Amino acid sequence: MATRQSGAGLTRRRVATGVAGVVLVNVIGTAPAILSGPDSAWFRSLTKPALYPPPWAFGVAWTVLFTLLGVAVALVWLAGPDRRPVRVALAAFAGQMVLNVAWTPAFFAAQHLLAGLVVIVALWPAVVVTVVAFDRVDRRAAALLVPYLAWVTFAAVLNYQFWQLN
Repeated sequence: MATRQSGAGLTRRRVATGVAGVVLVNVIGTAPAILSGPDSAWFRSLTKPALYPPPWAFGVAWTVLFTLLGVAVALVWLAGPDRRPVRVALAAFAGQMVLNVAWTPAFFAAQHLLAGLVVIVALWPAVVVTVVAFDRVDRRAAALLVPYLAWVTFAAVLNYQFWQLN
């Protein structure tokens, strides 16, 4: 059953864990975009779907989402990594992050729209599993992943439309 709180109050340890989670997830999550992101002649030449947002929106969205993920993983960690449900939740989180990080090189570096689509289609259920696993540890952590799941859904539709148009 999910806990309502993972400890009482804001202690230095809880704040430090939260900050560490946010920084770690943002660094891991943004590294692929920095190394092989959308700033290429190939990507600029693609026909963009009608629902493609302005390019600046991606940086804003991913920063917010990675920050929420960092807080969520910190909440789960603070519930006690010695507990089995916490270890399961952290493993699910790691698995979905691997897929998240794999998408950018598949789509941008390999310039393979179908490979990106395959990765993001695998990412979606991995995020759902992570939400469920987080909910078993801390309901707040699970709730923090809901915007991410919505964005991954949108990104999958967008990736599909890129593949169809190009």
